Amino acid sequence: KWNSKANWFPKHTSCLPLDRKSRPKPTALVEAMFQLPPVDDYHGCKVPDPYSWLEDPDSEKTQAFVNAQNQLTLPFLEQCEIRDIFKDRMTELYDYPKYSCPFKRGNRYFHFYNTGLQNQSVLYMQENLESKPSVFLDPNTFSEDGTVALQGYAFSEDGEYLAYGTSASGSDWVEIRFLRVDGAVPLEDRLERVKFTCMSWTHDGKGLFYNSYPVQEGKSDGTETSTNLHQKLYYHVLGTPQSQDVLCAEFPDQSKWMSGAEVSDDGRYVLLSIQEGCDPVNRLWYCDLNDVPQGVTGLLPWVKLIDNFDAEYEYVTNEATVFTFKTNLEAPQYRLINVDFAQPSISQWKELIPQHDKDVIVFATCTYSKFLFVCFLHDVKNVLKMFHLSSGEEIRTFPLDVGSIVGFTGRKQDSEIFYSFTSFLSPAIIYHCDLTKETLQPYVFREVTVKGFSPADYQTTQVFYPSKDGTQIPMFIVHKKGIELDGSHPAFLYGYGGFNISITPSYSVSRLIFVRHLGGVLAVANIRGGGEYGETWHKAGMLANKQNCFTDFQCAAEHLIKEGYTSPNKITINGGSNGGLLVAACVNQRPDLFGCAVAQVGVMDMLKFHKFTIGHAWTTDFGCSEIKEQFDWLIKYSPLHNIHVPEADEAQYPAILLLTGDHDDRVVPLHSLKYIATLQNVIGQWPGQSNPLFIYVDTKSGHGAGKPTSKVIQEVADTYAFIARCLNLSWIE
Repeated sequence: KWNSKANWFPKHTSCLPLDRKSRPKPTALVEAMFQLPPVDDYHGCKVPDPYSWLEDPDSEKTQAFVNAQNQLTLPFLEQCEIRDIFKDRMTELYDYPKYSCPFKRGNRYFHFYNTGLQNQSVLYMQENLESKPSVFLDPNTFSEDGTVALQGYAFSEDGEYLAYGTSASGSDWVEIRFLRVDGAVPLEDRLERVKFTCMSWTHDGKGLFYNSYPVQEGKSDGTETSTNLHQKLYYHVLGTPQSQDVLCAEFPDQSKWMSGAEVSDDGRYVLLSIQEGCDPVNRLWYCDLNDVPQGVTGLLPWVKLIDNFDAEYEYVTNEATVFTFKTNLEAPQYRLINVDFAQPSISQWKELIPQHDKDVIVFATCTYSKFLFVCFLHDVKNVLKMFHLSSGEEIRTFPLDVGSIVGFTGRKQDSEIFYSFTSFLSPAIIYHCDLTKETLQPYVFREVTVKGFSPADYQTTQVFYPSKDGTQIPMFIVHKKGIELDGSHPAFLYGYGGFNISITPSYSVSRLIFVRHLGGVLAVANIRGGGEYGETWHKAGMLANKQNCFTDFQCAAEHLIKEGYTSPNKITINGGSNGGLLVAACVNQRPDLFGCAVAQVGVMDMLKFHKFTIGHAWTTDFGCSEIKEQFDWLIKYSPLHNIHVPEADEAQYPAILLLTGDHDDRVVPLHSLKYIATLQNVIGQWPGQSNPLFIYVDTKSGHGAGKPTSKVIQEVADTYAFIARCLNLSWIE
């Protein structure tokens, strides 16, 4: 082990004097006793990587390390007084019905439904909205423990066939299977090597487009770290083996490009959206299927409508050759434009719905042939409006409380819409609106309530607090009504801040239990880097501006303290993935500001993230250490490389719990493993540290999608039990 004074880790951001030529040559005995850590050279800057051996998930050393860590963490969690109490209460309150919006395919209606505690939601079918639903596809039958999940689905245009993906243990790898809808008859077709895929049927029902990766050396079960490159687009003809699938698009000179095909509403065109990373920009190619009268038999004759990465173009609908796109071209908050493929020159493009002042267009969809439904984000609250497709004229606004639209169904051929609303205090209200009626009046189709929880006892407030540079940052605060602002309450502060993703109000049983039974205050900070105010907000928290995310989050904590909600030793910060990076970076920068930190599946090694699985796609948001200027940004905040003993008197690192999964092939576990190893070595051996530093690596678990209910309940019970024990919180009946 190397202690914190041995100069193997940067105290702040300086390069380390580890040039082997400048050191006395050790004897063979010393070399054997003290193996020198690997050192990477970044543009002349030597950076040690002593725990690089943890990058091999299959080595005996790594597996022993993981087992040893879990054997340390689990007894601590098991000794938390409220762990079982929280799990019982979570099980009780989470046992409420969960519905998706109904949607129509062919002549039938479908919806997802979970009775309450089923590991996976079940797809139901009914002949009409009044008939009794019957089980159509039950993912709980995919595996005994619920760890195989449904991951994407697509019905053929006539509604007679279903393609659906299955994912095991939370991995991004998917196997596509097929059903004949009448009788739910399984077909023999299987599509493998599938990841980050589209599923789009041609309207003749003969087959569908999908994406897959070439066969690579080693395993591909979600526990590997090998990089994902050279994704290709294929067309599968129903009833034929995958080996006969038709290659439709590939990019041999651009290994990082990823694509998705979408068949137009009229079935005539295939639109190909190409992305290089996670930025909201894409190339847009298309193929007129009338130009391939023999059908899809090879590489398609793509017309390159947009052949750069200057802006994003998202297909909405088309009338013959006139296509409507949602775009951020010269519109950071997005707008809708019409492009005539017969006159594709940019000078001929026409604006249909202009960019709205401050409000961001989240999605737009065409229903009943002539209407556009557009969802806006106004100060992190959703607004739903209806427009004429032909003129862009606004027809009406649909009333909504403060919250989020989390589901919307209604296609161009449908004469009705459904939309689902949720908020911090309301799990779900599903509305239905019949567009054939002269008076368009949505009504409550289904409302879900949770027994044992009264929303009237709580309040949600939105505040705007200043960050260090004066930027006003929105934040939602949820707590019991009538609390005294005396700094005595534990706070749970959540953030994300990246990849143009907006964190809108959502319902969380576990967080409400924290508020109700642990006397807590829930705060969700909408820091820069997200999409809450469009691309301008995103760019203000990416690349060279990434520090703004961390500063905004720290200022959120300071605002909660200043306003009397809480105090530093009572604040827990939480985030996952990019939000895990956020938590770890803030802990390194301001350990004195927090009492507890829970980082889930976080990106911790900012110098090497691009080398594993799909990490290369994140360079659009983070940058890449292989470029000198970008290395200079990354080394300043990379969680792994900025762990240091706090300088402030009596300050120490907060209690830390890292959570990851052995099948997380999005943010591979090595990030969390290397971070905890360094943290325990540098901080854990420091006499001033008394707060615990733990990690738990779950098995048959991935980045989060498709996680079975049983694992969700256990994870939140562990998380809040850890928080309660570390912050000395008592259960309130």
